[in-house]
Amino acid sequence: MDKIINTVASEIQEVLGRVDADEGVKLADELTKVNRIFVAGTGRSGLIAKVFAMRMMHSGFPIYVVGETITPSIETGDLLLLISGSGSTGSLLEYAGKAQDIDAKVALVTTNKDSAIGRISDFVLTIPAATKKRLVTEPATIQPLGNQFDQAAHLLLDAIVVYLLEQQPEEKIHSILSQKHANLE
Repeated sequence: MDKIINTVASEIQEVLGRVDADEGVKLADELTKVNRIFVAGTGRSGLIAKVFAMRMMHSGFPIYVVGETITPSIETGDLLLLISGSGSTGSLLEYAGKAQDIDAKVALVTTNKDSAIGRISDFVLTIPAATKKRLVTEPATIQPLGNQFDQAAHLLLDAIVVYLLEQQPEEKIHSILSQKHANLE
């Protein structure tokens, strides 16, 4: 088990070490400029989108998960953040098109910046990780399916949250996080 744990950790460290930090900063900075943020993904990427939404909500950002019953309509001045390893998930491509039609910005977290969604996005955060497709251009992994991408996306988006929090005065950070954390537990 130790070998597996160390291998998975090493894989993720290698993938994150190859991420272009400037892409992360550009996305983070844009998140502070838009009116509201909407996130979507399918399958496990959708779960990572929900984790990011929770972290951003705790940090005081107006954020919604596409498909939830209380999610409002996206509007001009908002940003749609999509998470898709392939960058070509059909439903997410449709969301991107609808967002563009009303002049909302589109951002994509993916392994493939040249994908269908990547080509129409305003911002792309590329994670050079393995997906379930196991293309020859993807790094080797001992993990099944798209685990490597999902884990790297989770940690990279958490790093963006930390980056955004670091832009706040330290005393405000604890206050914001404490105030927004669930109290009906």
